[in-house]
Amino acid sequence: MDTPIAPDSPDAARAAGSAPPTLRAHVVKMLRADILAGKYKPGDRLNESQIARELNISRIPVREALSQLQEQGLVVNRERRGMFVMSLGAEEVRQISSLRIILEAEAIKLARSRMTPEVLARLESLMEQMEAWNGTLLDAAALDLEFHRVIWRATGNPYLERALNTLMVPMFAHKTLEHVSQEIRRWRLSHHRALLELVAGQSDADPQEALLTHLRMSFTEPERYSTLSASHAAKPAT
Repeated sequence: MDTPIAPDSPDAARAAGSAPPTLRAHVVKMLRADILAGKYKPGDRLNESQIARELNISRIPVREALSQLQEQGLVVNRERRGMFVMSLGAEEVRQISSLRIILEAEAIKLARSRMTPEVLARLESLMEQMEAWNGTLLDAAALDLEFHRVIWRATGNPYLERALNTLMVPMFAHKTLEHVSQEIRRWRLSHHRALLELVAGQSDADPQEALLTHLRMSFTEPERYSTLSASHAAKPAT
């Protein structure tokens, strides 16, 4: 009689055509650290076979790790070319930011109208963690994204939440790959207090203007492709 294979064993994973979860998680951690450390720069191709050889493992855990990093926004899959470290040009950043101002301003208004003590407590907790942050850039980006995601979920509109997630994950990954000082990152995190006061109903600031101020801390002319841009301002009649 054949000996049964334990469901969580490496043999079971190989039989199912996947890598053991612990090995996959290890490869994800290593590749993510290499990307954030600059070993692989934005736009670099991530050669699955080469990485597998360097780590002395099969290609399966590398492929699965790259797929997981793709879900996190750090890696993009370019058809017939392979996996690459996520890279956004300055104009792409402005185009995404301009759309974000519109969508997230609506999310803030909806979340404010539906605010609950539980959601507010979660936002306060994240705000405290951001103000006390002194860790890695990855931790800072995770806190930043989760703060915004709590607001998006609080809208009660899953389509708006999904649209913002799809739009913003690459942007947050882009910010993670930006090598700035701890002081600048801490300053950016602390500015979320203004957004918290807005969504909590403690500020009467205009949501679009508040988001524009927030985005200007990280990007140049984030409003360029929106009607908030000076280039779109009404021209005097001739």
